[in-house]
Amino acid sequence: MFKHKRRFSWLDYLQEQSKTTQEPLLKSFYQSQLDFIQDKTLRAAEFVALDFETTGLCPEQDEIVSVGLVPFTLQRIKVAQAKHWLVRPQGQLSDESVVIHGITHSDLSQAPNLDKVLQSLLPELQGKVVVVHYQFIEREFLAQASARLMGQELIFPMIDTMAIEARWHRMGWRSELKRWFGAKQVSIRLADSRVRYGLPRYQMHSALTDAIATAELFQAQVRHRFSDSDYVSDVWQ
Repeated sequence: MFKHKRRFSWLDYLQEQSKTTQEPLLKSFYQSQLDFIQDKTLRAAEFVALDFETTGLCPEQDEIVSVGLVPFTLQRIKVAQAKHWLVRPQGQLSDESVVIHGITHSDLSQAPNLDKVLQSLLPELQGKVVVVHYQFIEREFLAQASARLMGQELIFPMIDTMAIEARWHRMGWRSELKRWFGAKQVSIRLADSRVRYGLPRYQMHSALTDAIATAELFQAQVRHRFSDSDYVSDVWQ
């Protein structure tokens, strides 16, 4: 699996993938990412918040059971264009995952499989900056799914609202001092992060609701932590 490094060039990577990838859907996606990767400001960018619900936390063993997304800009969230898919897994749901996301076997009995959902999902992401909360889930599960179904991992830059919160609340001398004295660290979970910006509480663990919540959180983060004239490439992972 690709590991992001500080000096890694997303531009070089995407250019290479757009040239060498043979699978048409992935090739089209990579080419669309090149349209905004250079000198695009946060103000000018089109974003899409993405969230997965899964059967567990291991991308090699667990599966995606729900996908939610909503396109947005810094000015507005386009709720009317939001999309949500249930996904029928190949394996069985665990009792633990059902408790977390509330999706049951009966909910998924008529749902499409992941291959069909990806055919609909990737065009919705084309030409947009993908925003997630905790990129490990969406990046790793999507990479595993595309490798299994299309023969190649799909990897691209994302903005991670959890990483932004970690930068402000889990790094620096104050955070080190708290760890030294055993003090409780500031929570960077989605719901707790939203509270710090005065955003309302939502019922979490619905893919669509979490996507909307992530879009709102990022808008608030930009207002408080960045300038809308900052470049997208300064923020993503």
